Amino acid sequence: MGAPPIPPTPAGTDLTGKTAIVTGGNAGLGLEAARQFLTLKAARVIIAVRSPAKGKEAVAELKADPTVKKVNPNAVIEAFPLDLDDFQSGADFVRKVKSEVPELDILLNNGGTNVLKYHKSASGHERVMQVNVYTHFLISLGLLPLLISTAERRGAPTHLSFVGSSMQSSHSLAKKPLAPNESVLQHFDDQKTYNPMTRYQDSKFMVNVLVRGLTKVVGEENPKVIVNHMCPGLVSTGFDKDLPVWLKPLMYMYRRISARHVSEGARTLIYATAVEGPESHGKFLANNVISSGEVPFLDEAAGKVFTEKAWKDLVTESSRYLPELSQYA
Repeated sequence: MGAPPIPPTPAGTDLTGKTAIVTGGNAGLGLEAARQFLTLKAARVIIAVRSPAKGKEAVAELKADPTVKKVNPNAVIEAFPLDLDDFQSGADFVRKVKSEVPELDILLNNGGTNVLKYHKSASGHERVMQVNVYTHFLISLGLLPLLISTAERRGAPTHLSFVGSSMQSSHSLAKKPLAPNESVLQHFDDQKTYNPMTRYQDSKFMVNVLVRGLTKVVGEENPKVIVNHMCPGLVSTGFDKDLPVWLKPLMYMYRRISARHVSEGARTLIYATAVEGPESHGKFLANNVISSGEVPFLDEAAGKVFTEKAWKDLVTESSRYLPELSQYA
């Protein structure tokens, strides 16, 4: 049982002189991805974290890692505050990065949550969508100019990558489309139609929607920024901490039997952000292989209409917090 093994990152993969940001970087896949970026000699790694105390602990852990100390002792390792539950925090994060980070080679949108109960975010939207999708959208669009300028300076493309999931294929939109005159945010905010068993899948479906929209903004040919998303598979992390108490033992046993170790799962993130080139632009990767046809709905007429609507709705909402994003409407 279990997923196919993920091979080691190809020899010669080198991030010398490069800067990477990892959201949700204080634990699990995010922390391990940050560690692996550092072992590949990234000059600066910034983990975006909600808790300053946990961020400080994670930075100390990364600095104390034996391999990091051996191969990259002079790396700059920092934690920047970011609460993905809040658009305003995302806007503040973008402003901090733009003022303090002159170059950005990798933006890895890793942070996420999965709760089987309806909650509203600090911004007033359904929490899973806010954390997994909306704030990452604002951050990505807000930092896109920095990614582009860095690519122009390097003479090579930078990377904007999202942690997605093959579970996106189980989304609810084909069966429960938007009502007439209903915005995408209204649809997912509606507690009456909220389904806890499909919300996570819907959030990863929305990640696919964002990747498609960002790909068009960047340009589909010869991109300065490679935009992609990947599935790390089932991984042994603390991601189940917000699940109901009765479900946690079941998930624990399932992960014990089927899950990848966090170091192996993180290699899929490294592959998408540091190995894959323009061939992965706008694409989804599963087991380090470019995949297609995961969500047929998005290639249908109704799916294309939904994608355009989602983009406009999210730009409109995000522009309330970062007015400069209105140029992307």
